[in-house]
Amino acid sequence: MKNILIANSKGGSGKTTLATNLAGYFASLGRQVMLTDLDRQRSSTQWLQRRPPEMPLIHTYHPRSKVSMIKPEWIITDSPAGFRDEKLADAVKQADCVIVPIQPSAFDMGATSDFLDRLVEEKAIRKNKTFVALVGMRVNSRTYAAAALANFMEQTGFPILTYLRNAQVYATAAEMGVSLFDMRPSLVAQDVEQWVPLLDWIKDETS
Repeated sequence: MKNILIANSKGGSGKTTLATNLAGYFASLGRQVMLTDLDRQRSSTQWLQRRPPEMPLIHTYHPRSKVSMIKPEWIITDSPAGFRDEKLADAVKQADCVIVPIQPSAFDMGATSDFLDRLVEEKAIRKNKTFVALVGMRVNSRTYAAAALANFMEQTGFPILTYLRNAQVYATAAEMGVSLFDMRPSLVAQDVEQWVPLLDWIKDETS
């Protein structure tokens, strides 16, 4: 069983987008996937409720729900804003990887800097038992904000996996309860290509 934690203390950073699309990817491969929703807003849970029944099955778990009896191959955990202290420590300890999404704004970079400082204090990360990497979210590569984000991410010392563009397809997928990997390939080819380094890193770090 592999556990991927999507985390950033900044709200609206793109955690649910990463979590739901990762869950959809592994489900599309025929894997047993559980999408764990720790956020009070329950955005990932609501996405699953909209998911068409013909799509590959993704199991759900919420702390207030009954314990699932399945034994998933992959657990994708969508965490809340303000995630810290004991709850963060417990989640990091259980995770194989932590993926931190960051948007190109001064507010996001400031909040993420503080969050990364908190992450490096976690014992599991210091001892290389849990691995951390960054993903740029909603990035327009030709803007000053994108360049500022790239510079910030490089200075953190963590691996930079990819930059995902600001595309309408993500909003469409969220509304439909599907992932990019459930959609017609011709519609999402450019976006799926941007996911390849992220997926390869996960496979390498969990193998």
